[in-house]
Amino acid sequence: MGVNTGLRGGESLGKEPFYFKSFDRVIGVAHDVNELRSEFERLLNVDPKALEYHLREGHVVQWLEYMGETELARRLVGVVDPKVAYEIISNYLTMNRDRKTEETPKSQGRGKRSRGSRRT
Repeated sequence: MGVNTGLRGGESLGKEPFYFKSFDRVIGVAHDVNELRSEFERLLNVDPKALEYHLREGHVVQWLEYMGETELARRLVGVVDPKVAYEIISNYLTMNRDRKTEETPKSQGRGKRSRGSRRT
């Protein structure tokens, strides 16, 4: 298993990855949403029919629900076009990255002072 680099900060650690398959052959693996997006991007050019199959059968939605990514899973319900799915995943990651950035408190210039310095 790989280390989780997704949005959930380690929650997927110990969970099963998503295996992209084409017939009986594994053609890609994703351990989190970031890797899912990367594999979608790569497989759009390599085997878009495999992506279409996993979307049509609901495999991606089921895995996202299993991973706790229910919001993204909800957005992908009924999506069968791999390009549309890739855009939804990318937008979701961008939106959540932006939201995390907004939630991070900004430093107000109150760093540590040296022992000798004193406020006046």
